[in-house]
Amino acid sequence: MTPFTYNANPARVIFGFGTLEQLPAEVERLGLQRVLVLATPQQEADAQATASRLGARSAGVFAGATMHTPVHVTDEAMRVVAERHVDGLVAVGGGSTTGLAKAIALRTDLPQIVAPTTYAGSEMTPILGETRDGAKVTQSSPKVLPEVVIYDVDLTLTLPPALSGTSGINAIAHAVEALYARDRNPVISLMAKEAIRALARALPIIVESPQDREARSDALYGAWLCGTCLGAVGMSIHHKLCHTLGGSFDLPHAETHTVVLPHALAYNAPNIPGVVDELAGILGTHDAARGLYDLAGRVGARRALKDLGMPESGIDEATDRALSNPYWNPRPLEREAIRELIARAYVGDPPDSIAA
Repeated sequence: MTPFTYNANPARVIFGFGTLEQLPAEVERLGLQRVLVLATPQQEADAQATASRLGARSAGVFAGATMHTPVHVTDEAMRVVAERHVDGLVAVGGGSTTGLAKAIALRTDLPQIVAPTTYAGSEMTPILGETRDGAKVTQSSPKVLPEVVIYDVDLTLTLPPALSGTSGINAIAHAVEALYARDRNPVISLMAKEAIRALARALPIIVESPQDREARSDALYGAWLCGTCLGAVGMSIHHKLCHTLGGSFDLPHAETHTVVLPHALAYNAPNIPGVVDELAGILGTHDAARGLYDLAGRVGARRALKDLGMPESGIDEATDRALSNPYWNPRPLEREAIRELIARAYVGDPPDSIAA
């Protein structure tokens, strides 16, 4: 056995159907008296219903969360936190809402309870990405880890099939990169492979039958494992590119991950033959990168960055930004090859293993 280091991030996880009913008990268990419920504008009504569950312990709702966690939104939320003497946070939503809770916690160290409604997985990580002036900066801190994560499968039943597909592939990306991370270990690798298997099986079923409770449960289980992988080991070129693209061009988060993942895996494939062989077996294909591209097609996802709103002129800008800060990747970062990767993702071509 190769020597390794495994760090487990602390969190209390409650998984099942109808588990949001345990929220008041969890708030009480943490000793919180003034809890602010966070949401996006689209989920404000749900947030109000969640706040009503808390009775006198509710400090109301802040429904301003948005993609990529802009600093100006966090600043606005911080004013609400101060004015209402908030002592805890409840985030019910996807990655945008969880990101806002983390940004507030980074500044205040307030305890968080997160109830995910998508498969983003960020609730299980100490990672926060914030956007200022068109640039997304990512950092890691134990202060942003939620104290409690409530996985309620019922909350995902209304997630539209198209968003379910891209959210799930976004989660798969965390597990894929965990398999070839510099600090990978056998525990996380087991979780990653189980997660990819569960999501790849569940997502096409969900697109066909959105109310399939077993598939929804499998997908949320897989997303939890993917988030755990993301929180435990480092990431590489895929996540760097997605943060660059999302922050630079305000592209939708999950959809960007869905487009980029097959191309990033194809780029690294020459240097990780064992990983791509295992992934191909899990996906039931001879080519792992093409298998991920085809999975995106099966769930009806857009597979071109141009269809997400990225300008063609952004190919060179994204290449420059992706290479501006050196970071570890199993294959060395080569400008022309990275540019080709982004260009293929821009037009939506199938992935191509670029010769190392």
